[in-house]
Amino acid sequence: MMASQVVKPDTRNCKRPRELEIFLHFVSNLSTIAVGFLSVMIRWISVLKKYVESTRQKKAIFSKQERLPCIAPLVTTVEETPQIVSACVRGHFPQWLRGYLLRVGPGKFEFGKDKYNHWFDGMALLHQFRMEKGTVTYRSKFLQSDTYKANSVHDRIVISEFGTLAVPDPCKNVFERFLSKFEVPAITDNTNVNYVQYKGDYYLSTETNFMNKVDIKTLEKTEKVDWRKFIAVNGATAHPHYDADGTAYNMGNSYGSHGSCYNVIRVPPEKVDLGETIHGAQVICSIASAEGMRPSYYHSFGMTRNYVIFIEQPLKMNLWKVVTSKIRGKSFADGISWEPQYNTRFHVVDKHTGQLLPGMYYSKPFVTFHQINAFEDQGCVVIDLCCQDDGRSLEVYQLQNLRKVGEGLDQVYNSVGRSFPRRFVLPLHVSLNDPEGQNLSPLSYSSASAVKQADGKIWCSYENLHPEGLEDEGDLERRWLLPLGTCVCSCTRNQ
Repeated sequence: MMASQVVKPDTRNCKRPRELEIFLHFVSNLSTIAVGFLSVMIRWISVLKKYVESTRQKKAIFSKQERLPCIAPLVTTVEETPQIVSACVRGHFPQWLRGYLLRVGPGKFEFGKDKYNHWFDGMALLHQFRMEKGTVTYRSKFLQSDTYKANSVHDRIVISEFGTLAVPDPCKNVFERFLSKFEVPAITDNTNVNYVQYKGDYYLSTETNFMNKVDIKTLEKTEKVDWRKFIAVNGATAHPHYDADGTAYNMGNSYGSHGSCYNVIRVPPEKVDLGETIHGAQVICSIASAEGMRPSYYHSFGMTRNYVIFIEQPLKMNLWKVVTSKIRGKSFADGISWEPQYNTRFHVVDKHTGQLLPGMYYSKPFVTFHQINAFEDQGCVVIDLCCQDDGRSLEVYQLQNLRKVGEGLDQVYNSVGRSFPRRFVLPLHVSLNDPEGQNLSPLSYSSASAVKQADGKIWCSYENLHPEGLEDEGDLERRWLLPLGTCVCSCTRNQ
């Protein structure tokens, strides 16, 4: 067992108005736009079978997609199925396969006459597939978050989400409704992005300061956990990484008089007491934002055996717009903007010492929401990412766009920047004596380069990991929706 204790936030340099905490709402629900539609996948498979003849950087030319299938049913409110039902199995499951396949995603898009605007706003619906002795059962339940219960009691949207601003109580008079614009908005606990694990327990997470601990057998919420009670961060991503011993690493932002920081978090693998949650969590490294009031939005990060890789990208969160969103009558999404005049920067942190490596790695502006892989080789960190050259994709997931049909849906799809797999190489041991203008990557199997500039920065050019022709088929990152969201598999083999 590892010794564990509550790490109380150090607020000496972290004084902040409470209003700033609502920045966390931005990131509520960003991940979980998974690849869907089998017909599209079948087309991709035939393309992916072709070996890559040329992987060097070049401008991609995308073909337009036409007559796309309607996806409106996937972004429509559904009923929960709390009672266990037997699933129809085509083919067979191995007799030894036993456990749960867990998924979560948005499943309810209105309360009373109030409707959500964005796909990320929907209420969390939990899905459970149980496999045992070749059979499969299914059940689903809406997460009984405080947000869900408050909206249900009032039969309207009372807590704002990423793309939807809650309107004042219609029962109030005009003066009271005006004053309500200046009240600090509540932070949602609608954790509909991902299942995560800490110390063997399962939590539903988004990217606010709240997580909901759940019983994966009953799908019932058992506890609400607030990151701020343990460490000085305003939230954490919904995509932690794990060492082999169960130690979890995550990242979360903090805001105060010092400006904005990106924090690397470590959570110990085991409990000291049975009642623990994330007790013993620590911030092992803080990285200052390039712009204090305009930090980068990020959805996930990379990790190798020894390093955490954080990507500071030019998808900016304007905290002033966040603070004033309610007064201005705007949703939190209004505070996020794509600013390609800035380059993308890679930060590398030693997991064991918490030290930020001095290397300054830059690349042309791009946006990434998910990492594919990261590893170390010959003194370099190699990281594979799903990259978009245009970071204006979040607005596409407005429900009014996703529910279009025919030419309208084709236009929406073709207006989106597409995601493709790319590899970057970051040499770790760069010295003052290294020659300028020369590729510092020793990896003969990769065309990705890392060239030292006169100012000491390392300019990184990527290697394409996809075959020619993928541009004609769409892209590799989730362009269509899988209604169940992301998943965690908890299966065991009988011994």
